[in-house]
Amino acid sequence: MTIPIEALKRKKEHFDRGEDRRALADPRAELLDLEARGELVVQKIDRDVVTVPTKYGRDKRIQKAHLWHHKSCGQCGHIPGYSTSIFWVMRKLGYDYHDPKDQTSCTAWNYYASATSNTAAQAAVAVRNFAAANETGFFPLIHCGTSYGHYKEVREELIRHPELRAEVREIMAKLGKQLVLPEEIVHYSEWFYALRHEIAARQVRDVSQVKVTVHPACHYYKLVEGDAIYDPDVYGGQRTAVVTGLAQALGADVRNYSTWFDCCGFGFRHILVQRDFTRSFATLRKIEVMKEEADPDVVLTHDTGCVTTLDKSQFAARAHDRNVGVGVMSEAQFAALAMGAHPYKVCQLHWHSADYRPVLEKMGIDWEQAWAEFQADLKRLERGEKQFLDWDDVDS
Repeated sequence: MTIPIEALKRKKEHFDRGEDRRALADPRAELLDLEARGELVVQKIDRDVVTVPTKYGRDKRIQKAHLWHHKSCGQCGHIPGYSTSIFWVMRKLGYDYHDPKDQTSCTAWNYYASATSNTAAQAAVAVRNFAAANETGFFPLIHCGTSYGHYKEVREELIRHPELRAEVREIMAKLGKQLVLPEEIVHYSEWFYALRHEIAARQVRDVSQVKVTVHPACHYYKLVEGDAIYDPDVYGGQRTAVVTGLAQALGADVRNYSTWFDCCGFGFRHILVQRDFTRSFATLRKIEVMKEEADPDVVLTHDTGCVTTLDKSQFAARAHDRNVGVGVMSEAQFAALAMGAHPYKVCQLHWHSADYRPVLEKMGIDWEQAWAEFQADLKRLERGEKQFLDWDDVDS
């Protein structure tokens, strides 16, 4: 199939006419038209929503409850407190959700890291996950920025190419499933942004003295960027608003720096084959610039690869006496901490490499006492005296 070349040709034609097709197309309308023609099934939003503005002015609807969590392989494997913080915040706000056992990886690692891919197989993996969500009646919420960006690219290809839809329908039929796409493709950080005022209303820890820098995930706002949330009240509408808007709602001191738009350095392929470049880019272009220009207490970001790269790369730069050394976490962990979550039982910050303890102290958290509580719980678990995790036990 020659889908990428065809897509580039179409894009060039529109730009030659002075148009940006991405600004004109509404994928929701196109999906509903395809559904009316019997080409696919659209999973509809059927609960209360928050409407948010996107880059090109299209309103995006974020469902508040009854959500199917599409987890991240990197979060679950390397940053488990990332996912547990998302779940914890949702429970504290009283919103129900489903944590599926039949979800697979999105396989975007293969797509972005190797540049080799079977288009129909990639699309079928996405559709199988969406079909699984549709069967439960819970609307999908995607934890990983890469899955989010990849699924939007898959949606675009399925909308544009009837031959691809036919291939995917055939694959789905063999699995006993339908070709399903959701009405909106929603990233968890969009949910946090949409619910930021509800989160702030449940805040119990003061973060007004915490200096924050934000790293925006490339796969959130640079892939199919028209879906990304932009807010005229955040950076004058010139930058994606999700993480910054939440941090501001919580009262943190959000600071600017000159390399805000730069990638974290993860890059998929070179994290595998040229890791020295990744570590250098993450620390010299991002962390060191933040330290020199903004002096943050913590770096907040909203994607698996970004948290991993910015956090885990600093040890190499410290070995060369570079100006690094700042805690890194997701905005979900930061919000959970602000709402009273335990730094180890819920946010699991002991999985992080860069020193997060100074920011805990600024939030009024006694990390030594918290660690002792965590260790005591583990001892009780080892003796068979405690079921872990007992979510009623980790509110503080």
